[in-house]
Amino acid sequence: MDTHDPGSLAAELLARPGHARVTHVRIIPAHGARTAPMPGWVPEPVREAFGRQGVRLLWEHQARTAQALHTGRHTILATGTASGKSQGYLLPILSRLTHDDGAAPLQRRTSLYLSPTKALAADQASRVTRLGLPNVLSATYDGDTPTDERRRIRRHAALVLTNPDMLHHGMLPAHEAWSSFWRGLEFVVVDECHAYRGLFGSHVAAVLRRLRRVAARYGADPTFAFASATVADPARHARDLCGLPVQAVTEDGSPRPAMTMVFVDPVTDEPATQGAGETLEESVSALSRAGDLLADLVERGVQTVVFARSRLGVEVVADRATARLDRLGLGSLVAAYRGGYLPEERRELEDRLRSGQLRGLAATSALELGIDISGLDAVVMAGWPGTRTALWQRAGRAGRSGRSSLTVLLAGDDPLDHYLVRHPEAVLDHPVEACTLDPANPYVLRPHLAAAAAEVPLRNVDAAVFGSTMRPLADELTERGLLRRRRDGWYWTRQERPADLVTLRGAGSLVTIVESPSGRVLGTVDVPRADAVVHTGSVYVHQQRAYVVTRLDLDVGTAVVVAGDPGWRTQARTASSFDIIDVTRRSTIGAVTVCWGSVRVRRRVTSFVRRLPSSQVLGEHPLDLPDRVLNTSAVWWTVTPQALQAAGIGDADVPGAAHAAEHAAIGLLPLVATADRWDIGGVSSALHPDTGLPTVMVYDGHAGGAGIAERGYADRRNWLQSTRQTVALCRCERGCPACVQSPKCGNANEPLDKLGAVALLDLLLTEAPRSVAESPERVSKAAPST
Repeated sequence: MDTHDPGSLAAELLARPGHARVTHVRIIPAHGARTAPMPGWVPEPVREAFGRQGVRLLWEHQARTAQALHTGRHTILATGTASGKSQGYLLPILSRLTHDDGAAPLQRRTSLYLSPTKALAADQASRVTRLGLPNVLSATYDGDTPTDERRRIRRHAALVLTNPDMLHHGMLPAHEAWSSFWRGLEFVVVDECHAYRGLFGSHVAAVLRRLRRVAARYGADPTFAFASATVADPARHARDLCGLPVQAVTEDGSPRPAMTMVFVDPVTDEPATQGAGETLEESVSALSRAGDLLADLVERGVQTVVFARSRLGVEVVADRATARLDRLGLGSLVAAYRGGYLPEERRELEDRLRSGQLRGLAATSALELGIDISGLDAVVMAGWPGTRTALWQRAGRAGRSGRSSLTVLLAGDDPLDHYLVRHPEAVLDHPVEACTLDPANPYVLRPHLAAAAAEVPLRNVDAAVFGSTMRPLADELTERGLLRRRRDGWYWTRQERPADLVTLRGAGSLVTIVESPSGRVLGTVDVPRADAVVHTGSVYVHQQRAYVVTRLDLDVGTAVVVAGDPGWRTQARTASSFDIIDVTRRSTIGAVTVCWGSVRVRRRVTSFVRRLPSSQVLGEHPLDLPDRVLNTSAVWWTVTPQALQAAGIGDADVPGAAHAAEHAAIGLLPLVATADRWDIGGVSSALHPDTGLPTVMVYDGHAGGAGIAERGYADRRNWLQSTRQTVALCRCERGCPACVQSPKCGNANEPLDKLGAVALLDLLLTEAPRSVAESPERVSKAAPST
């Protein structure tokens, strides 16, 4: 941003009356570089290859990482975005591969690179190719790799770049075909490892343990290299992923230009007056404002990325910016980038952005993970990205060319967003979050033990790899007839491959979206999301063009769409209920009881509404879709009717008060737990059959739980205080998206009682004093609270 001071530019663009309020501006100062010489063990061809790209000295963190890996120590490098982490692990890998004489297939030296996205693996492969090392054959191996190319990679590639999904589904189950690769495996790189948290991280941890067993089967003991954005306790996170001790390198020696961080509330200074249920789409005001800001920045020649939280949000931002820029003949300079695009569409957009043909991009987190695009000047976030780690990761996309940068956080229509832009210290003055995962989660580990047994029979000694729960889980699989117990271990008994029965990202299989009558594939969507996103009659937006879904066939896995904008949008409605299975912890003070334990959640999409852009409802239409059952963990509260009456919440007011409190609590839970709002669910009941009382529950949206509700239970005082403050201080009269309305509510945000929610939250806080005496006993089935 050499022609504009970032702060002045932000003030100019955002100082439009009635559109936005800047709540905070902070300048993150620049810092200089700390360098180190290239290690002496780097061979001349590798030294020359990096020299041709202008790299003759290393940043200190690169040198420390390279030296640790060279000596065989498992290492995680956790420094800021664009700090050159890849050079830290590429130097020892390429040095080792360059020394390989390639005399015979059984003697080849190999390394494996894993990234959470195919795009990042392709980007890293291009980087290695540009180095021009003739004896290093690198190749990407993913779902787009042709069959004949896969055979060549298995036999000859020295550096294979792939993702955990392909490792899980393709490489480990067929390990015999990769035998010479495994035999020579010396390094495993796990890039952007902060993405591996929660349920997904637990799955990846199991896959890495299976990788260690297969490598050992062929006599290999690879050194693990982890690369991550700045996270709390990176060594522990890497250890949880691979099950081995890992040392951390966290001091960033790279230079960093100055950054101007601007927090913005897109709501006007006038009090909000909308009623409950009137605003249902995700962050309409924030998305509209983000689209306007993107157009303004592109018009001024500022290359900008806007991050939105949903696929639909990306399309809304890009469409609004394009519409404004079309008047100036600049509409082609803006595009949308999100998951669900076909590979060729994604790569074309990435190339256009790198070359400067695109000045503006609206993107989901699909762009967040590591695509190395230089020259970006500004980053706009339309809504809180979920964690401080994600915020700094996205902010780091700008300023890569050494110039000062601008980062804008626009609050979305979400309680947490409005809390944070009004309390910027909660973001800027606190450390980044720790990445949490549970390698022992039985819902995750059980199917991976079946997959491991199919690869190499399980032995008792494998408990050192998988943990102490391996034996009881293996015995359970044996009782179910999936494994056979023999004297020397457990064996897989079926013909099918168990790895094909589980997906790492916890989403199940995919539904393919097909245009009729052309048969063109537009993209894909996960099966659990398909019920709400591409049900029959829904409006689906792809690359700023609307389509209507004419048929959803879950058995075949296709959604057939026809092009055309009917003039309305659709929103699914759902019905949810829950059964309490087990209480792990309980605390009761007075009339309030809070529990954490295991629950079974049942959810079904029951209908959808057609809605005009003005939010007017045109009609509601029933759907016949299956129940989705989720066994997970949850935190829940019960309150006696007498206490509710005393607080002014009558019987008729309980459903609205509980529903509103549930929504607000879901929105603020990410403040105390590393989670995204969309990874959390909730249900409230005026009289739940398992408790016999009014009940409010918040649950993890992942099978087996991901530690989110547990963290909320442990820090419930801060959670409830922040929730109560956000609702009470909101300027609306009856509830709005900034306090008690939810963009994901399956009941159209009805009923909601804002004042009742405040009174109910005050009651719940009476159970959560600063020092809570808890009863740790375990109860096999929840008994009605009294």
